[in-house]
Amino acid sequence: MQELTLSLDPATRQALDDLADASGRGTEEVVLDAVRRYLDEEGAAVRAHAERLALSHADLLRRLGE
Repeated sequence: MQELTLSLDPATRQALDDLADASGRGTEEVVLDAVRRYLDEEGAAVRAHAERLALSHADLLRRLGE
């Protein structure tokens, strides 16, 4: 696994530490979970947008494929 260094302002770091402590997890685990969730949500949003574009331009895409 590759490492990533992330600079956090003190308030964000404190909130992260508090959440990790309250949930019984390490800070890295909390951050990794948050990043994975964000990627899943953003990926789904991008896929949905691409599908809407494909549907709205279906005729053009079909003609280009001929």
